[in-house]
Parts: sequence; C-alpha cells; structure tokens
Amino acid sequence: MTVRRARPADAREIAEVHVRTWQAAYRHAFPAEVLDSLSVDDREDLARRLLERWSEVIWVAEAEGRIVCFAAVGPSRTEDDSGELYAIYVLPEAWGTGAASQLMAEAKDWFAEEGYATAMLWVLADNPRARRFYEREGWRAEGTRLDTIHGVEVEEALYRLSLADG
Repeated sequence: MTVRRARPADAREIAEVHVRTWQAAYRHAFPAEVLDSLSVDDREDLARRLLERWSEVIWVAEAEGRIVCFAAVGPSRTEDDSGELYAIYVLPEAWGTGAASQLMAEAKDWFAEEGYATAMLWVLADNPRARRFYEREGWRAEGTRLDTIHGVEVEEALYRLSLADG
C-alpha cells in the first residue's frame, strides 16, 4: 500500500472511490434511486475543485497502481480553532486492508502540524462500521444532529479527537 498526497490527475479515481463506497456502505440508509443516480462525473468535478483549494488536503492510498482509499482534511467548517476530517472513503474490496488507518495517521499528523488541539468529523449515525473504526482510532462521540443529504433526512454523529492526548 502506497500513501501519498493527491494530485489533480487523481480526481477521476477519487470520484470513483467516493461513488462506489457510498453505493456499498449506505444501501440501508438511502433509497436505491438516490445511490444509483450518484455520478462519477459530478464527483470528479468536485474532487478536482477540492484538489485546487488551498485550505484542504487530500491523501490517497494506492494498491496495485490504483486508488483504493482517500481522506480529506482541513479547517473545521463550523468551529474556530479545530480541524475537520471531511471524508475518508475506502473501496469495499479494500475494507479491512489497513488503508483507512494509514490515511488516518496522515490526517492526525496534519492536524498536529497545523497546530490544532482538536479535530472533528460528522458520520452517518447509522454507520456502525465507520463508527467502530473512528472509535478504534481514538475519536469520541459527542452528540448528533439531523441533516438532509441528497433529499433524505439522516442523523449524523459528531466525533471529536483530542490531539493533546496523542
């Protein structure tokens, strides 16, 4: 497994990881028509824009020459003086390979290097696999909120990581 910073040329593969992961991980939470309508082309445009932003950092994990996981971090969108893990997605066939843990280590290092004492993330509350992963990585649940994503009201859980604790 190779971990590196993402480049604009990675936008298409990042989009494919994003769409395929959503379609596999969220079948229980979103209607099939919502998941089936997700567009790699639209996600590619988004990934390209994000890769051009100065405030966001995206890493990818590659196996056998293809991207199997990506993670994106930056300053919190809702809190001053906190970092935020915006996304971490792994292709279903790469679940359990350690790719996410490797990218999480990069994210934690980045938060520390940027001087954040804490980091936060939002995760679908009904996503036990992701929640177990975050808890193993030292994140702690702090509450929930309702949000509307792709026209569906969902509950999201807030997780926080204290970087002072290591």
